[in-house]
Amino acid sequence: MNAAARGEPEGSVFLAEEQTAGRGRGGHSWVSEKSAGIYCSVVLRPEIVPADTLAISLAAGLAVRAAVQEVTSLVADLRWPNDVLLAGKKFCGILIEMNAEPTRVRYLILGTGLNVNHGSFPAAFAKQATSLRLETGKTWSRVELAAALLKSLHREYGAIVAGRSKALGDIVRRFEEASSSVRGRQVRVDEEGGYQGITEGLDASGFLRVRCTDGMRTVISGGVREIDSLTH
Repeated sequence: MNAAARGEPEGSVFLAEEQTAGRGRGGHSWVSEKSAGIYCSVVLRPEIVPADTLAISLAAGLAVRAAVQEVTSLVADLRWPNDVLLAGKKFCGILIEMNAEPTRVRYLILGTGLNVNHGSFPAAFAKQATSLRLETGKTWSRVELAAALLKSLHREYGAIVAGRSKALGDIVRRFEEASSSVRGRQVRVDEEGGYQGITEGLDASGFLRVRCTDGMRTVISGGVREIDSLTH
């Protein structure tokens, strides 16, 4: 954030060998083993309103998925709004930090943490976390993966900048196709005092819809936790 505030140009990329003070959505922590993952932050200065930043988060998930498939042939699952999974476990998280006025974004920091060559995780994370190495039994070039990731991010972000409304619809459609959890899953949402329902896809802006006993609700910022899987 400091670099962006100082005026670093759009597209500036920062890569770290590890993060000792990283944080995820909702203040959650994660394990960033030194020299085992890709810990990447990119400065963006899109001419959008704050509500449209969700599209960039969804596009980043699609970019991670494409890069991993290109390099490893693994096909990842996307969990709304910012997690990327393999075999039901999280191996990548995405976080966007924003500096904005009510009607425009000044700048964004798009952060991506990708577990590449982690061989194990602490017991507290082992059931929820994985890495490319754990899923394939081999180590991977972080340089090759980082290059593929930045290329994919450039492609996705460029489409948003070039044709915002058309690109947004395409991102929402592709995210739904790549996610096993945005439709037909029973979830609990931690906003408005908490509520439960069944996921009913994304709205036109990319927000998750949940059908509850009292009608349809749209998740704006709350955490979403899957309770059970339902047949589509």
